[in-house]
Amino acid sequence: MTADIYFEEKAVIEAPHYLPAISIIQPFEPMMSSKSELEFKLKRAVEKVESQLMTNYAIDKALPLLLRLNFLIHNLNYNTHKKSIAIFLSPVTEKVYYLDIHVEERIVVDESFKIRDLIYCKKQNIEYLVLMLSEDKSKMYLANGPRFTLIKSNVLDNIFVYNTDTAENEAGFSNHNGKEILLDKFLHHMDEGLTLILNAYKLLVFVVGTEKVVEHFKKITKNAEKLANFINGNYADATEAEMHEILQPCIQDWKMIKQQNILQEIGKAVDYEKVAFGIHDVWNAATHKKSRLLVVEKDFIYSAHLGVGRDTTFKAGSVLNSPFYIKDVVDEVIEKVLQNGGDVEFIENNMLKDYGRIALVQSY
Repeated sequence: MTADIYFEEKAVIEAPHYLPAISIIQPFEPMMSSKSELEFKLKRAVEKVESQLMTNYAIDKALPLLLRLNFLIHNLNYNTHKKSIAIFLSPVTEKVYYLDIHVEERIVVDESFKIRDLIYCKKQNIEYLVLMLSEDKSKMYLANGPRFTLIKSNVLDNIFVYNTDTAENEAGFSNHNGKEILLDKFLHHMDEGLTLILNAYKLLVFVVGTEKVVEHFKKITKNAEKLANFINGNYADATEAEMHEILQPCIQDWKMIKQQNILQEIGKAVDYEKVAFGIHDVWNAATHKKSRLLVVEKDFIYSAHLGVGRDTTFKAGSVLNSPFYIKDVVDEVIEKVLQNGGDVEFIENNMLKDYGRIALVQSY
């Protein structure tokens, strides 16, 4: 497509008589909720849109959009395994996204749609794992806010048919050394279990235990990059309320903790050579559907127009145009990543200065 065609398209899309644009973003999990419940929530969304349209626009502009919106909603896919939905509609375009991210509901009737709105609507749950360790038992919790759910529990005697005397005899060491061997063996087993859990829950981990146990665990763990912090103390029998109180000082700056985890994930992807940096390489990787996590500095915008076939970007003095009001290449990359089942995170400015301000972690 030539630049002239893009500029013509821009003129049509941005003309005042083609307003308004409707955005509906909300949770949509047919596998977890009944169809009637989802239909009721969508009906309420349509009623909100109708109210805003009838208040702010002439009926000859509002009514056709409402008819098209109802048609889109009537034909939604209730067999999807996705977590949320985004519907965008204007007099010149319509688009439905089924997404793998949790979102907060947002309904907007405005002049345009911005793909970044999808990311701003993401639920920012404070969710993490807690590994409680002692010399003879462990517990693994999934924490979501103040709620702690036990997902794994182990006791040393239930894992090894092995005791201190056996350790001492086999190693030929003192009783003290035998206990050290047994502790390390137990912690190795816990770390292997943690690896399996992290394959299912890609979350940060807080390790809680006595100073001795925590120091041993630091030396043997193969999951160091996922360990957010260590808390010393004998809390093996703590209640949920007590655990929440213990962890509060560690999660007060959750945003920074999460961003540091994202940087660690990028670093790991670098080791595996599964990451693209800079707008050109990221664009090419996203185009070829190799998308797991896109990380973008929050104010990064790259104005350009696309080459023939829409598979290369060219820096230009004007912004990028598309039928969905995407204003720059970064927004178009975000769209591609979301459509292909990937996730997107914004990060503070300058945190990706060594990576061209944008990075795409690919599946591996």
